[in-house]
Amino acid sequence: MTVHLLRLAVGAENLQAMRDWRHDHQINWQGRAVVPTYTKRAPTRVTELLDGGCIYWVVKGYIQCRQRFIGFDEVQDVDGTAYCRMLMAPELIETVSMPKRPFQGWRYLKSEEAPADLAGGAGGDALPEHLLAELRALGLA
Repeated sequence: MTVHLLRLAVGAENLQAMRDWRHDHQINWQGRAVVPTYTKRAPTRVTELLDGGCIYWVVKGYIQCRQRFIGFDEVQDVDGTAYCRMLMAPELIETVSMPKRPFQGWRYLKSEEAPADLAGGAGGDALPEHLLAELRALGLA
């Protein structure tokens, strides 16, 4: 059974900042391009996450995009502290915007609770981010 993770995109002002960061931080892992993100504690449901799971990113209080999980491994910093490295596909898939309150770390997200992908994908006829933010503030998006 597939499960997803929900995580805050701390420091990201918008989706373009997310795209830029991912583009600049790609690494090669087992012969493929991936984007890492780090967490202190490894998820306990790795098998379910690797069975089609994604990390859904909360940007400025709204779930706005997702990335598919590719793998997990453990790394250590220069002080010897171990971290879980979550490895995701470089592509960001925009989703229907869904409000989400702040939380610490990450949370599991059931597939039936995850927002749908935007039909048009990235670009196309999508509204500019500043207009979407105004609509969200008014409770219209």
